[in-house]
Amino acid sequence: MEPQVHENDPATVNPRSPLSGSRRHDGNLGMMLQTAAEQHADRIALVYNEIRISYRALERAACSLGNHLRSLGLGKGDKIAVMLPNCPEFVIAYFGIQKIGAVAVTLHIQSTPYELTYLLGNSDSRCLITQAELAGRFESIRDQLPLYTHLITTESFEKPSQFKDIIEKGPFTISIPVLKDDDPAVLIYTSGLTGKPRGAVLTQQNLYSQSELLRTVLHSDETDIGLAVIPFFHSFGAVANMLAPLRIGAGVVLMERFNLDAVFGLIESQKVTYLAAVPRLFLGMYFHEKAGNYSLKSLKVCITGGAAMPVDFIEPFEKKFGVRILEGYGLTEASPVASFSRLDLPRKPGSIGIAIPRVTAKIVDSDGNELPRGTVGELILRGENIMKGYYKDQEATARVIKNGWLYTGDLARMDEEGYLFITGRKKRMIITSGFNVYPREIEDVINLHPGVQESLVVGKKDLIRGEIVKAIVVKKPSAQVEERELLKHCRAYLSSYKAPREIEFAEKILPPKESGMEH
Repeated sequence: MEPQVHENDPATVNPRSPLSGSRRHDGNLGMMLQTAAEQHADRIALVYNEIRISYRALERAACSLGNHLRSLGLGKGDKIAVMLPNCPEFVIAYFGIQKIGAVAVTLHIQSTPYELTYLLGNSDSRCLITQAELAGRFESIRDQLPLYTHLITTESFEKPSQFKDIIEKGPFTISIPVLKDDDPAVLIYTSGLTGKPRGAVLTQQNLYSQSELLRTVLHSDETDIGLAVIPFFHSFGAVANMLAPLRIGAGVVLMERFNLDAVFGLIESQKVTYLAAVPRLFLGMYFHEKAGNYSLKSLKVCITGGAAMPVDFIEPFEKKFGVRILEGYGLTEASPVASFSRLDLPRKPGSIGIAIPRVTAKIVDSDGNELPRGTVGELILRGENIMKGYYKDQEATARVIKNGWLYTGDLARMDEEGYLFITGRKKRMIITSGFNVYPREIEDVINLHPGVQESLVVGKKDLIRGEIVKAIVVKKPSAQVEERELLKHCRAYLSSYKAPREIEFAEKILPPKESGMEH
């Protein structure tokens, strides 16, 4: 089933030159890995614990999985969900899905059964690839998903599993179907203003164009090695730490769970040359008391995105570790990178850099008219990175893509040299540790509790996470609900990064501006 966005509606067509349509896109993601494997067959693509996987082995595994998926009756346009941490199986699954022209639905590993019911159902997923220990969440809701037909599970990569049997079985070559620029490749769910996540349909060209960024922006090559700390199911993690390095034959060190000593240790032992992560990681590195025990001499550059890096910490970080830190900006709907700082251009404190190649940025007023340089307005974007639309939601697509321009909901200004500066948000949203959280979704869950009359979710500033989620709650008359009970309730329904970290009880709720809280 093709994503149900309307290609003849100017509000949903991805504009580029030439316009999206029938042109075949030979640079699709499945071909990208095949080409890399031909050019860098014996180079190490993935490092995972003590395991080293060459480009040839990665290509063979992806082809074997693709052949198995095809034997199950899955093919071009079918949705296949992947709920895995940063492990070899994620990379193999991602590319195995691309090999048959199917669509990878990448899911947060913290997703609860409540969230999975919606995500798997809304995406029309027919198969789920996940770890055996996570499969129980799916099994509890299986009867509610009529389109679901297949479950593929894996243990740790070193152990026998259904997944391992599949990738070792072969055949190890595969015929990739004809794919167009605007054929969907990945479906990523981003929290919605209305309370339900919306699936951003990212196309073959969206992601193939993003895979060029390490080479075009940072001048990286096959000798570079990245440390994959950000989850691959996050659009930033997938592009910066998987697609971009694999496009150029570079190496990727996989890190399944966040641990600062492990970050330092892997940079030193694996001679990591670049690190792309959210500000929380870089701030954690700066404050880590054991940082001096490690050598970071291999590290050439750090890339920060997902949230704003506190300006006051950029120069101290660079002095402490002797490495340049570059800031970029993006959002899932832009696949995700839209602007980036440059090593060879002057730095402007607080700037998110300039628009990346083949992307245009403008600052506009509420009517969509371009504003003079230096004036604050809404940042809008146009280019080959803009999503095709929201899956099965023409109305939501039309609200954010107008005449080919993506309206980001972020307030910004642009100086005379094209440098962008984010100044605030038009939309009510919280960014915590690089993840976007929309208050409405959390409020809907809090309000399910029988002791709650109403709630308001706000963002509270936090140095390490950027913001944390805080809920203001009004109890029903005579209700005895306590903070601990409400927190437990939220964690049963929501991924942990969405669940409030603080709850404040109040007699009544003021509108966000009157409450004095950040929002």
